[in-house]
Amino acid sequence: MELLLLFIGAVLINNVILSRFLGICPFLGVSRRVETAFGMGMAVTFVMTLASLMSYIVYEYVLVPLDITYLYTIAFILVIASLVQLVEMVIQKSSPSLYQALGVYLPLITTNCAVLGIAVINMQKEFTLMQSLINGFGSAVGFTLAIVILAGINEKTNYNNVPKAFKGYPATLLAAGLMAIAFLGFAGLIK
Repeated sequence: MELLLLFIGAVLINNVILSRFLGICPFLGVSRRVETAFGMGMAVTFVMTLASLMSYIVYEYVLVPLDITYLYTIAFILVIASLVQLVEMVIQKSSPSLYQALGVYLPLITTNCAVLGIAVINMQKEFTLMQSLINGFGSAVGFTLAIVILAGINEKTNYNNVPKAFKGYPATLLAAGLMAIAFLGFAGLIK
């Protein structure tokens, strides 16, 4: 039950984008089409979940025993960069169109503060391996949910009569703000 609540909390209450405000760059940059946003969400889900696992292992079994925990940021970035390279190669081979659509945002997952932020939060909250995995996966699902919803809103606004002053990023930022307020409503869901 505790792990389920951790998952729901990571997806809805502590949403990595709409509550913690991490990962805003791909959130705004890749949220033009639902297919592209979903592809980015799946790539981030894979990387964030595995980064949570690998960061836990590196921290607990390498950094702590060697008493070099102050190097956790560098170690976590190396883990994330390796995982992103793997994801990039897989997407390039399996879906060249998605690879082209994601463009520069795919390699930028390496520096996506959401992925690093969740690894650091897992360490700071002293989560167990299973808690780290669930928090990483739940946060990635929350990231995917937020980016796909925003992409859907953006697709709908493209077909509507939006005032010229609100076209593009102003409408996107307004929608993102309203989404953040809506997700704030989940705050009392888990006590």
